[in-house]
Amino acid sequence: MDGVRIDKWLWAARFFKTRELASKACEMSRVDSNGLRAKPAREVRVGDMLGIKNEGGDWEVEVVALSQQRGSAAIAQTLYRETEASVEQRRKAAEERRLLGPMAGAPSQGRPTKRDRRLIHSFSGKR
Repeated sequence: MDGVRIDKWLWAARFFKTRELASKACEMSRVDSNGLRAKPAREVRVGDMLGIKNEGGDWEVEVVALSQQRGSAAIAQTLYRETEASVEQRRKAAEERRLLGPMAGAPSQGRPTKRDRRLIHSFSGKR
């Protein structure tokens, strides 16, 4: 096997849950191959450097092995090697998210309940 479609490899390496999501990420320029924008049908070869942006963070990886089949997480981790800079950057981002606390970026809880309104009124001195 000389090369594999990049969307299949990203799915097999478990960067995306479905191959369709991997394809969409390629189309939205969230995947770079050797510094160039990667289309879903682009061939990945051993030694290629990939830049991947997904909900887990920004990854900078080197392709170590090829696979078209999705296997266990342990097998998927043998398909790539993450660069030291990428590991450090993702660690810093996780630390920042942890320091911001649980409310950072969390959606609001919606309308206040009857109990919440009573507490608000008692606090503000209304009624």
